[in-house]
Amino acid sequence: MSMVQAPLPTTKVESSSASVAGGRPRRGLSMVTARPWLLLAPGLIILAVLMLWPLVQVVVYSLQDYGLREINTGESNFIGLDNYVEALTDSTLWTVVLPNTVGFAAVAVFVTVAVGTLVALLLARLGVVWRTIVSSCIMVAWAMPAVTGTYVWTFIFDADRGIFNSVLQDLGLIDGSVNWFTNQWTFYAIVLLNVVHHGFPFVAITVLAGLLGVSKEMLEAAALDGAGAWRRFWQIIFPTLRPVFSVVIILSTIWDFKVFAQVYLMPGGAGSNRTVLNLGVWSYVESFGQNRYGFGAALAVLLTLVLIVITIVYIRSLMKEDEL
Repeated sequence: MSMVQAPLPTTKVESSSASVAGGRPRRGLSMVTARPWLLLAPGLIILAVLMLWPLVQVVVYSLQDYGLREINTGESNFIGLDNYVEALTDSTLWTVVLPNTVGFAAVAVFVTVAVGTLVALLLARLGVVWRTIVSSCIMVAWAMPAVTGTYVWTFIFDADRGIFNSVLQDLGLIDGSVNWFTNQWTFYAIVLLNVVHHGFPFVAITVLAGLLGVSKEMLEAAALDGAGAWRRFWQIIFPTLRPVFSVVIILSTIWDFKVFAQVYLMPGGAGSNRTVLNLGVWSYVESFGQNRYGFGAALAVLLTLVLIVITIVYIRSLMKEDEL
């Protein structure tokens, strides 16, 4: 008599495998895939409404000869890429605006990171109490609005009542009042002081956070081997904090490329002194000063493209650090 073996019950794993092998989609897998996007959806929608739509509108305006007449009539006057051609062929862009924008950003980033790093090294050598006090004091400069800081520096270098002129006159270095805002170099030197004063606390606190994680045993061993402070910084501290420095450098570059208030609010920075224009101020002056909104929008798009390239570099650097 032959015995027929009853089929074993199908397990959940086998059933799921059979379902996948049969080509039927798994509901659980689709929910797992969609869940992050569902969680991000509210924020993405807000960003699209607040940032993406205005950016699209600026691009549309940049393709038009858009001025007061178009605002009043509501008509569109598309001229294609003429605004971009005019901007890229304007000598002001290449002889004044770009040198001011790029040159100032390069110097400001270097000085800000250097001063912030020196302050961070000082804070790392202080005790906990004094480190907390000094950190709180320097954060006041970072918390100060850019407008307030700009007016403070403007008052310091004012030609008639400024503290700087008074001190130089008392020392006999100058005979009368000097207007430091009329010269391109002295103008941007004052802007540099303003930007560095406002930006170095962020660099200092960020670098300090990394310094507190550097191995003290390694630094002490290097000191016993005869390595000086300069060599210890470049051989131990800098390689360890390379990701931190890459972040603060790229963020500072983004901020210093789009400096606006610190230039516009200075005497002559609103367009009366054409030699101190940067890309952001030039876009604003052409838009709201000359009522050439299409041309100003084209300049704004060019500035946005530069910032997008810098942002891509920033994101790629972060991804490379994560891979390491």
